[in-house]
Amino acid sequence: MLIARLIADSAQLETRLLTQPDWLIDAGAAFSLAQLDEDVHELHWSVESDPALLPRVLDEVLTPDASLISDCGFEMPDVFVSDMDSTMIGQECIDELADYAGIKPQIAEITERAMQGELDFADALRERVGLLAGLNESAISTCLAERITPTPGAKTLVATLRDQDCRTVLVTGGFHHFADVVAEQLGFERVVGNVLEVEGGKLTGRLAGSITDADTKAHVLREEVAAAGEGALSLATGDGANDIPMIEAATYGFAYRAKPKARDAANGRVDRGDLTSVLTLLGIPQEEWVAG
Repeated sequence: MLIARLIADSAQLETRLLTQPDWLIDAGAAFSLAQLDEDVHELHWSVESDPALLPRVLDEVLTPDASLISDCGFEMPDVFVSDMDSTMIGQECIDELADYAGIKPQIAEITERAMQGELDFADALRERVGLLAGLNESAISTCLAERITPTPGAKTLVATLRDQDCRTVLVTGGFHHFADVVAEQLGFERVVGNVLEVEGGKLTGRLAGSITDADTKAHVLREEVAAAGEGALSLATGDGANDIPMIEAATYGFAYRAKPKARDAANGRVDRGDLTSVLTLLGIPQEEWVAG
């Protein structure tokens, strides 16, 4: 049996179930709905029903604010690995940094296409970094102070997981110049990311060292799970195409206000609401949340 936990308005959910589309009735799907809290529900999907149909039911019939599908129950994860840009923070750092060079629209277009999975991530990253050649390194600290803000609920999510002895790791296709500061602000224990090369106080337009890409993100998650021991459960959050392998590798892989390809790959989704929805769906009582 699959179980889907949902955050949705109770009255709207009941109405949607009463007006099921013909395709769902014709499919012979068997399910039951239980209310756990005011707007938190569990949908029990029978083993006889097509499991591939469940995401379509969530998308086209129930349309919850957030959901998580599981075949192994809902437990506190041992490891949390998260993307940074547009997930733990509300911005894409390279786009905001580009504004200080006067080329934000040009770089933001490349970023969007890369996050949609339309461009090779590494190639797109090198192209964008190359366009920043000659920018003063001081623009990074200015950008951090003026533009970069945590996503609503991010601090509470990280602080609560750490309070429950969950290992927290920030892994980003962005840059250590930003990620190290964000990780300290939010409470992450480890940071993995790219390094902008700097010479004479200016960006060279190159990266120092290897690129943190989609494969790196998945590798970091598996590495941390292995270190946590046999049977360790993992949680991942991300929003772009380069997060897909990490999301798919996690026990609970959440797409946060994500691009379509990342959303389709996830068994957890937050389409509306903030990151504390993850805590709710995992069954962590609000009285155990830590403000951070």
